[in-house]
Amino acid sequence: MIDHIRNTASCTVEPPSPEDSGANGSDDARLLDRIRDGDESACEALVRQYAGRMLAVARRFLRTEEDSADAVQDAFLSAFRSLDGFAGNAALGTWLHRIVVNVCLMRLRAQSRSREVRIDDMLPTFDETGHHSRPVRPWEDQTLARLTQAETRAQVRACIERLPSPYRQVLLLRDIEELDTEQTAAHLGINSRAVKTRLHRARQALRTLLEPFVLCQEMQ
Repeated sequence: MIDHIRNTASCTVEPPSPEDSGANGSDDARLLDRIRDGDESACEALVRQYAGRMLAVARRFLRTEEDSADAVQDAFLSAFRSLDGFAGNAALGTWLHRIVVNVCLMRLRAQSRSREVRIDDMLPTFDETGHHSRPVRPWEDQTLARLTQAETRAQVRACIERLPSPYRQVLLLRDIEELDTEQTAAHLGINSRAVKTRLHRARQALRTLLEPFVLCQEMQ
């Protein structure tokens, strides 16, 4: 079973949309009933149905394909162990998404213990009058559009990776996974005010880190 999960999660299929994946609640319920009855083929069907979507989530959090595949494997194993506690109050895909996000956050926390940096070193600086010590240029609409292009997403991801873990986690959950403030707070075990503060500082730091790259783009 573990090898099957790893092999399926390691594939590079595009994740299905929420409408296509798990949209039929009755099908999911029947699949879960088969898994609870010990049907091995049902376990494999669940992995095939959701592995691509979960792998896409893990890739947004973790650096390497191997780490992402391992996180998906851990998430499936966690799901199978806690299946009896799944009451069906949320869609199966939503429940699995929550599990894989939590697995990724645990991995990020473990990694951050050995290479934490200060967010203050990445934030804009101000003079004694409260103004920016360096001019802050507005980004053109064309510049913002370039940041979403495939060839620049790697640079954005690299800058996100440089953020301290507590700020990177909030940014990923709010701006990448598009969770709301309360959901993000629940995932991280902090209050909503802390989420808002960390997100504001993370966005400021990310803009500072991206500024040299944006300047080069505009000069091209």
